[in-house]
Amino acid sequence: MDNKAEVREFLTTRRARVAPEQVGLPAGANRRVPGLRRAEVAMLADVSVEYYAKLERGQIAGASAAVLESLSRALLLDETERMHLLDLARAADGIPTSGRPRRRSSATVSARPGLQRTLDAITGGPAFVRDRHQNLVATNALGAAFYSPVIGAGGRAPNLARFQFLDPAARDFYPDWELFAQMCVGIMRVEAGRDPHDRTMQDLVGELTTRSETFARLWSAHDVRTHGTGTKRFHHPVVGELTLAYEELAVTAEDGMALLVYTAEPGSPSAERLQMLASWSLSEAGRP
Repeated sequence: MDNKAEVREFLTTRRARVAPEQVGLPAGANRRVPGLRRAEVAMLADVSVEYYAKLERGQIAGASAAVLESLSRALLLDETERMHLLDLARAADGIPTSGRPRRRSSATVSARPGLQRTLDAITGGPAFVRDRHQNLVATNALGAAFYSPVIGAGGRAPNLARFQFLDPAARDFYPDWELFAQMCVGIMRVEAGRDPHDRTMQDLVGELTTRSETFARLWSAHDVRTHGTGTKRFHHPVVGELTLAYEELAVTAEDGMALLVYTAEPGSPSAERLQMLASWSLSEAGRP
């Protein structure tokens, strides 16, 4: 991925998204493009028009933290977008994210025994570890049952992004499929910005862009997001509708990996269905 192109397109799409009235400027009647003009962004960020134009051409290497913060405020970036801009600047400066060496390809990464035991100790809900390329690295028993549509898809390692965009079963599994698609691409965008030299991510993005028009459209929007916490709806082929809360925790010992746990409201229909899914998982495990 070309870091300069990433910077250029991210800044251009963010600028186009901000209406003049959002930042106290008159809308005017002669605007030929949506959003702010370059001169307006430069004024709001307190930099010269020439310097902002240079940044928007992708030449962000050497930009100071103060300039990047001012630019974030001028473009009304949220926290995830602000961090993404800083990641793009660090990549342009040749500085690895968080000062760490360039990360290993996830193709060689598997769950450590201690990490797997941690997952196995979580029994109240599906739990799994996902790497930065959306691979399912490990699950607990309920997580394996929960993600059986993903794990059973194809002969390669289970990958949430490939399932989302390339497997028709995803539209049944995710009732809010379009929302899930936006989340998936936004998370991948964040990871791609952290390491533009990640060949595994490049290959995955190239594959999905070629094979999915929806992925290509969402990727070109340059929207970014983090997972964090929230609620999702699923339709599991064994137990039906599930509404689950999720929490994401960074696995600090494994750069780029995250632990996610889904839970149901106690006493809810979803909690009962999770118990049914756990029973089904045990019965499937006992089959010869």
